[in-house]
Amino acid sequence: MTASLDALDLDPAFALHRGGKLEVRSTIPVRNADDLALAYTPGVARVCSAIADNPELANDYTWASNVVAVVSDGTAVLGLGDIGPAAAMPVMEGKALLFKEFGGVDSVPICLACTGVDEIVETVARLAPSFGGINLEDISAPRCFEIEERLRDLLSIPVFHDDQHGTAIVVLAALRSAARLTGRPLSELRAVVAGAGASGVAVTRILVNAGIGDIAVADSKGLIFEGREGMNPVKDALARDTNRLGLKGSTEQALAGADVFVGLSGATVSETAIAGMAAGSIVFALSNPTPEVHPEIAAKYATVVATGRSDFPNQINNVLAFPGVFRGALDVRASTITENMKVAAATALADVVGDEVAADYIIPSPFDIRVAPAVTAAVARQARIDGVARK
Repeated sequence: MTASLDALDLDPAFALHRGGKLEVRSTIPVRNADDLALAYTPGVARVCSAIADNPELANDYTWASNVVAVVSDGTAVLGLGDIGPAAAMPVMEGKALLFKEFGGVDSVPICLACTGVDEIVETVARLAPSFGGINLEDISAPRCFEIEERLRDLLSIPVFHDDQHGTAIVVLAALRSAARLTGRPLSELRAVVAGAGASGVAVTRILVNAGIGDIAVADSKGLIFEGREGMNPVKDALARDTNRLGLKGSTEQALAGADVFVGLSGATVSETAIAGMAAGSIVFALSNPTPEVHPEIAAKYATVVATGRSDFPNQINNVLAFPGVFRGALDVRASTITENMKVAAATALADVVGDEVAADYIIPSPFDIRVAPAVTAAVARQARIDGVARK
């Protein structure tokens, strides 16, 4: 086994992950008996008694209000699918790493050995007193929608499914910049979204709320429309709020004359379909590692092309959103993350680009030091406006 592990360590990815990517460090020194008596017994008893009398004091005298739980059941991990909780842990550790590096947010990865909606909701609700927010991650659709909704109803802390809302925030920000570059408001754009999973539904919802002209969504069976048989409640609701033209058929058929394509499905879209879009088209081919259409092919016809990959311009990366969103929510002890807070985050991201917008620069880099502070400030400000801030 040792030889095998040594062989794995020749791969730099394995070498980096050996022993995990996280550790816990104390925030106070324990140098002598007096320090120990304050940090633990008997001093800690005075703090515990005060919190027992006034539970709100836990926000000031424990880490709870400033720490996020990163929770997954391992059923929809990256492009790997249902690989289980143990195999999902490196991703959750990575998420916690990104929280800290890009938003200064402490978080704890938690991978659950259960997949039932009731089990997950009950488990997370029981863990919630230890945290200031819950980031749900890599939980397959449609269960993820119900899990998030029920936890939001149960808990008075932010619950945020990043696969949905992180993606949606960054897509909206990038689309605002792309629309600005092409000289059109969102209200004049017709969009087609390929994929009706967690990210596809959330992207569609945020674009509808932001005033997109029209938007049609396709799943593996084709375009979603009112009256289509065999849809779940999430898709039924989506059908009522989208596709005002009543389009039927395939994604490629809907792309004829469309202004925007957002790919979140892992399917492929032909060059012919991209060529048939409207002049000044915008293509977000976001599936990883293989985009729905190769960016170089899309760029032959589209004015703006974005992907989910770091080796092409305009990477749509959730790390642009979730660290600042949670930092802003935690800073004001928000009880939830509202739709307006998500839109505020997207607007802040687009504003970082501002007048520098170009075909290869519609969204900032995750390493742009302006990003997290801008998103944090916008989210905190909107939380106060929306009346969900408690600090």
